[in-house]
Amino acid sequence: MSVHLSANHINAWVLLTRVSQSCLEGIEADLKAAGHPPLVWYDVLLELKRAEEGHLLHNEISRKILLTKSNVTRVVDRLESHGLVRREDCPGDRRSAFVVITEAGRDLQERMWTVYRASLAKRIGERLSLDEAKQLAALLAKLDSRA
Repeated sequence: MSVHLSANHINAWVLLTRVSQSCLEGIEADLKAAGHPPLVWYDVLLELKRAEEGHLLHNEISRKILLTKSNVTRVVDRLESHGLVRREDCPGDRRSAFVVITEAGRDLQERMWTVYRASLAKRIGERLSLDEAKQLAALLAKLDSRA
């Protein structure tokens, strides 16, 4: 089945990609300016904080985070070296380990959220009304393959 791809479809794709990249770059810059680590650290820490008992397996983290999934092991290694997470044996599976958020990890995630929230407000909240944000979210949800 062939679907016609119009100039409007292509323009929507180009704008979606540009806006996404621009927002991510701006958020990363704001975090860096505030002395915080990269956004992917926040993303991993948030998912661990949200998880029941504060822990997830590596593959669970990969499925949940918003950003690139290919470097989860490397990111977890860095988080662990800073005392933000720790690894614990997984009962029943000696090949797997849980990644567990520490209190230091929870504290960092909360400090990062203050900057991240302000950055999102500047890039989205100040530019879209509540109705526009709702409309955009509904349109983007139609494109989300995970939904």
